[in-house]
Amino acid sequence: MGAIPHERGVAFRVWAPHASAVSVVGTFNDWKANGHPMSHEADGYWYADVAGAKVGDEYRYHLANGEQVFTRMDPYAREVTNSIGNSVIHDPHFDWGDDAPRMPAWNEAVIYELHIGTFGREPGENGDRPAGFLDAIRRFDHLKKLGVNVLQVMPAAEFAGDVSWGYNPAHIFAIESAYGGPTAFKHFVREAHRHGFAVVLDVVYNHFGPSDLDLWQFDGWSENGMGGIYFYNDWRAKTPWGDTRPDYGRPQVRQFIRDNAMMWFEEYRVDGLRFDMTLYIRAVHADGTGELPDGWSLAQDLNREIADRFPGRITIAEDLQNNEWLTKDAGAGGAGFSAQWDANFVHPVRATVIAAGDEHRSMDAVHQAIAHRYNGDAFQRVVYSESHDEVANGRARVPSEIDHGDPENWFALKRSTLAAALVFTAPGIPMLFQGQEFLQGGWFQDTVPLDWDKTDEYRGILRLYRDLVRLRRNLDGATRGLTGHGLFTYHVNDADNFIAYQRWADHGPGDDVVVLANFAHDVKGDYQVGFPSPGEWKIRLNTAWRGYSPDFTDVGGTAVVAEPGAYDGLPASGRVQIGPYSVLVLSQDPPARG
Repeated sequence: MGAIPHERGVAFRVWAPHASAVSVVGTFNDWKANGHPMSHEADGYWYADVAGAKVGDEYRYHLANGEQVFTRMDPYAREVTNSIGNSVIHDPHFDWGDDAPRMPAWNEAVIYELHIGTFGREPGENGDRPAGFLDAIRRFDHLKKLGVNVLQVMPAAEFAGDVSWGYNPAHIFAIESAYGGPTAFKHFVREAHRHGFAVVLDVVYNHFGPSDLDLWQFDGWSENGMGGIYFYNDWRAKTPWGDTRPDYGRPQVRQFIRDNAMMWFEEYRVDGLRFDMTLYIRAVHADGTGELPDGWSLAQDLNREIADRFPGRITIAEDLQNNEWLTKDAGAGGAGFSAQWDANFVHPVRATVIAAGDEHRSMDAVHQAIAHRYNGDAFQRVVYSESHDEVANGRARVPSEIDHGDPENWFALKRSTLAAALVFTAPGIPMLFQGQEFLQGGWFQDTVPLDWDKTDEYRGILRLYRDLVRLRRNLDGATRGLTGHGLFTYHVNDADNFIAYQRWADHGPGDDVVVLANFAHDVKGDYQVGFPSPGEWKIRLNTAWRGYSPDFTDVGGTAVVAEPGAYDGLPASGRVQIGPYSVLVLSQDPPARG
C-alpha cells in the first residue's frame, strides 16, 4: 500500500471502494488529473505504476465519485510536507549499521517518558520552532547518566500544526514533519540503541484526527453525515475527541491499523508500542459500556502478531480501569498486552504525598498501591507518580501540587522524592516523566521546553534519582530483590505514618531488600522494625541525605544491626533512625565471590 519506489519508478496502491475513477497526480506529471490513471483491482483497491516518479516527489490521489471530484493525501504516506500539504515519496533505505533491538527484560526496565517537541531544546533556543528528534539526541548523555534504559516517546505521527501533545494524529504512517520527519526518527532510534536505550513509541488507534483528516469521507462515501470508509458511521464513532473512531470491524481498516503497528517494528526498529487509551478501543463510553468486540479482537490480533514476530518487544496499554484482562494472554481471552499503566498505584500515591496534613495520609492506601498487580504478575504494570496526563488537564507536577505557590520548598522536595522512592522500590516497571528528575515545576505544556538549567540548580535531586535508578536496576549487585516479584509489606503503622516492606527475587544477602518509609513530618528515632535476617543491613540509599539537598536532615546513619528475635512477622528486628518524609533502602552485602 502507498507509494513503493523501485528501480523503474514508483508503484502506487490505494483503497477507495466507492470511487468511480482514481489517478495519481504529483510533481512528476505537473499535477495533471488524468496523467496517470489507476487500474481498479478487487475489493476496492486501485493501482498504478509510474515510471517517471521518484523519491522526493510530492503526490496526491485524484478521485471521482459521481459528480464529486477531489484529491486526497495517501493514507499510507511515510512522509508528508505537513498535515494539510502533500504526500512525499519516501526513500525506505537507511543505514542501520550494526543496530539491534535493545528492549531489556521487563523486570529490569526503567522507562523515561518524553515529548519530542519540548524535550531537547533550551527555552528560547531557535525561536518558537518545536524541538525535534535530532535535538533529543543531544540529551542522550543526560539520560545515560540518569540510568534509564527505555525511552517512551509521546506520539510522533503527523498531527495538525507544528505543536501538539501528539494525540491528534492526522496521518498515522507519516512522522511529524516539525520533528524532522521519518529519517530523523530513524536516526533517533539508531542512536538510542547505540546509547543503550530501547525505544517505545506511543500510538493512537482509539480515534484519528479529528482535524486535518484526509481520511474523512476519503472516497466521497459516508452514512449519517459521518466519516466514511475508515470510520464507524453510527453511534460507535463517538469519542471524547470527535466522531472519528476507526471501524474496527471493517477488514481493510483492521489491515490499515495492523500495517501501521507492524511498520514501527519493521521500518523503524522500535522496541515496543504504548497504546493510548485502550478503553476507547474496547468500548464507546468512559464507563466501559457500549462494548466493541471488534476493537478487543483487533488488540488481540496485534499483540499475538507482535509477540510471534518480534519476541521480547513490549506492548503497553493505557486503560486505567484496573482491568486485568488487558494483560491476560490473548489465548485465554485477554487482550494480550505485556503491561498496563496502573491507576491503582499513581492515584493513591499522589494523593498521599500531596495531602497537606499528616493526619490525611493513609498507610493502608500506600500498602494497597505497592501490593497491586495484574494476574499475579508484578511486571504487568507500569508504576509512576508523574506522566503527561497526571501533570496536565487540571493537575500539575507533584512538587507544584504540594505547594502551588512555592513548588521548590522543603515540603515539595521531600514529599515528591518520597513518591519517587516508592516508584523505584515497589514491584512493577518504574517510569519517570521528562524533567521530573530535576524538579521541573508547573504543568506540562507542549509549548514550554524543559528548563535544563535546573539540572545544575537541583543536581542533588538529580543525583537522588540517579541513585534510585541504580538501585532499581541492581547495578551495584546488592539490591537484586528490587528486580523480583517478591513483596511482604510487614509493618503498616497508620498512627505514625510509617510503612515497611521487603522485596526479593530469590532471598538471601544481596537479594533481600528492606524499604522503610516515613510519611510523617517528625524524625523517627530508635524506631523498631522487623528484618528478614539478623546481622548488618547497610543503608544503600537515604533520601534524607544532605548531599541531595542542603536543606535535608542527614538523619539515618550508614547501617542497622538486626538482632535475632521475631518481630513484624520476620525473624529479626533492629532500631532505626529515619528523617521526615524519607525513605531508607537497606540490604546485606552479597557473599564474596570465590
